[in-house]
Amino acid sequence: MKHLKLIRYQNLLLLALMQLIFRYGFLKQQNVYLALADWQYILFVVSTICIAAGGYIINNIFDYKTDMENKPEAVVIGKSISESLAYNLYAGFTIIGVGIGFYLSNVIQKPTFATIFVVVASTLYVYATSLKQSLLIGNIIVAMLLSFSLIMIGIFDLYPATYEGNQSIMRLLFSILLDYAIFAFMINLIREIIKDLEDVNGDYNQGMKTLPIILGTERTAKLVFGLSFIPILSLMCYINFYVFNSGLFLSTIYGIIFILTPMIYFTVKLWSAKKKSDFKHLSIVLKWVLLFGILSIAVITYNMPHHA
Repeated sequence: MKHLKLIRYQNLLLLALMQLIFRYGFLKQQNVYLALADWQYILFVVSTICIAAGGYIINNIFDYKTDMENKPEAVVIGKSISESLAYNLYAGFTIIGVGIGFYLSNVIQKPTFATIFVVVASTLYVYATSLKQSLLIGNIIVAMLLSFSLIMIGIFDLYPATYEGNQSIMRLLFSILLDYAIFAFMINLIREIIKDLEDVNGDYNQGMKTLPIILGTERTAKLVFGLSFIPILSLMCYINFYVFNSGLFLSTIYGIIFILTPMIYFTVKLWSAKKKSDFKHLSIVLKWVLLFGILSIAVITYNMPHHA
């Protein structure tokens, strides 16, 4: 269990679920050829999980002092696992992830694509060692990396299988992946700032320059309150124009109940949030919004044949 805490297994499960749902709950239901065989796609998921696990480990190593103040009960390094073992685990996960990436890049006959895995792993290391302490840059990088894991599905599964005869359908599928990637980016960027609000005391004592430290907790909360209207309005437009107007009523109800309503709840609760427990609760709400948002692609895909 201590090793699972180190790699934040809940987040890794969410990442794996996201990539599996988009492959088997969406792309596999379309009448298109995909570049990766099923077992190769499983390797692709394993690769992204390993690189992400390495990122969490190196982040835990360099975040040790901050975590001791913010959440000492969750600290593993130095207690259950030595720092040297943590470094070895980081190296092992990262090498496996990047190695599988090299293999898959050659499988789809795009060997230069292997640099994507190297860049992602390097970015996670730089984030943990230096960028995390920079104003907003760390938040943006974390949000971008999760959303990019969706775009990578298109890069490795759609793009290599695209030819002149299927360009229009492949472009449409890739644009849907991009829509969800943008949604994931917005939710995760807001969630990262909320986590900074939750950890403001420990971050301040460690000399970090997060948004709540620069602007203050109250001003940052009000700023996020304003930012939260962007995904809310985007969701309302998307549900109305692309789901409801297509006659997908089951998907419309799902989107309103499980995605839009929790997002509105988040915004309402944020206005009066002040305590660490308030921000922790709001962070969990956003994680549920992200989960149900990911699941919506399978709901929409299921709903479409019934509508037809």
